[in-house]
Formats: sequence, structure tokens, C-alpha cells
Amino acid sequence: MHAAARQNRAPIRPNVPDGRGEKGQPLNEQTLSERLERVAAHVPAGARLADIGSDHGYLLVALMTRDLITAGVAGEVAVTPFQAAQRTVRENRLSERISVRRANGLAAIEPEDGITAISLCGMGGETIRDILDRDKARLSGKERLILQPNGGEQPLRQWLMDNGYRILAEELLRENRFDYEIIVAELGEPVRYTAHELYFGPLLLQARSEAFLAKWQRRLRLKQRTLSQLTEARQAVSEEKLHALKQQISWISELLT
Repeated sequence: MHAAARQNRAPIRPNVPDGRGEKGQPLNEQTLSERLERVAAHVPAGARLADIGSDHGYLLVALMTRDLITAGVAGEVAVTPFQAAQRTVRENRLSERISVRRANGLAAIEPEDGITAISLCGMGGETIRDILDRDKARLSGKERLILQPNGGEQPLRQWLMDNGYRILAEELLRENRFDYEIIVAELGEPVRYTAHELYFGPLLLQARSEAFLAKWQRRLRLKQRTLSQLTEARQAVSEEKLHALKQQISWISELLT
């Protein structure tokens, strides 16, 4: 890839408002949550962005207002957030640059949109995986995927690997007592991740940040408590589910040792 092309695809780094978006200031298209600011940081400069499950459309409007994207598509399947996104775009006088469409998943994207980046945020990892898998025909293979799953990261990474996507960046942040992971991927040379890498995240596992270790300390306590409760209650739990839980406890324990 030429140097100029690499430069165009490099992550942008907007100013992050010290994580105060959801702690004192009302969220809007000017004041994003820290989570959405970190998602925004991985959108390539000058991208044509489709935000699927756009909710109020804040991400697209913020990026367009900052002149960081050149075109946007907001996709929403539910009527209330669809109308909210329409209102946000209209009130910011961006209707000619951001299209708000009521559609299921990637059905919001048309070939003539020339989309170069797709964000899917705030859904379960399995839901994001299912959207990508169902609508694979709408992917050109040239888009950057910026994914922020609420849980279910392992099956989502599995889908990315199985479909030829390489994970370029991963972030973990804690906001309002929740742990959020951001996964950035592009189609590229085939890559094989280990079971541990799929579970913990290949780049997160490599970096082993304080936030990463703290997350898994919390998860370990939760899983140990769940196992203890299942054992004490003698509930009928499938052997497969019990084995998976014990394996996860073993992996996390090894990680933290």
C-alpha cells in the first residue's frame, strides 16, 4: 500500500473530553461519551461512514461537524431512534451530507454510497456478528469495521477471523461501571488467532493494560461465584456449559498469575 493511502486510512485522534460526557454534561452531538469518542478515533480521516444502529445519530453528526468525514449514512431499524437521528441531523443542517435510513442492518447501505468505514456500536457481539454475516453481500471488502460490542466479543472475533478480517486495533475502557471493548478490523491477509486470543483479544492480550487486568479480575470473581452457585444449587446444567465455565476460569486464572 502506498504511503499516501496508508495516511488516509490512519486513525484520527480527536480531543477526548476526559471521559466527562456521561458524568455531568448532557450527551449530544457535541459532547459524546468517552466510549463514542474512542470509536470516533478509529474512523479514517475523510471516510464515508455508515453508522449502523446509530441511535440519535450523535457519532455521525459530531464527526461531520468536526470535518472528519465526508459523507454519512445513519441506519436504524426501530422507529423511535430513527426519528431521533432524523431530528439530530436536521437540526444540525446536515441532511444533504448525512442520509438517515430506516433499514435492518447493512441494508441501510447502497453501493452508490461508496462507504469506506462501518461502525456498529452498543449491541451484543453475537448481534453484530449476525448482522455482518447476514449482509455480507453488501460489504465491498474495502471498508474498515469499527465494532463496539456489549459482550460477546469472542464469537465476533471468530467471525472476523473466519471471514478474512485482521484485527488492527483493540481498546478497552471502563465507563459508568461497564467494561467496553472496541475492535477495529479490515479485510487482509488471512490470520489465525488462538483460542486464548479470540477470548481475550489478540492485541489486548499482548498489551495487558491495567484496565485489561482489572476487567479480568472482576470477571474471574463473577465466574467463580457463578460456578459455586451452580454447584451448591445442584442445578441441571449441561456438561458442555459447565466445562466451558471451568475452562474460562482456568484461562483467566492463568492470565492473572
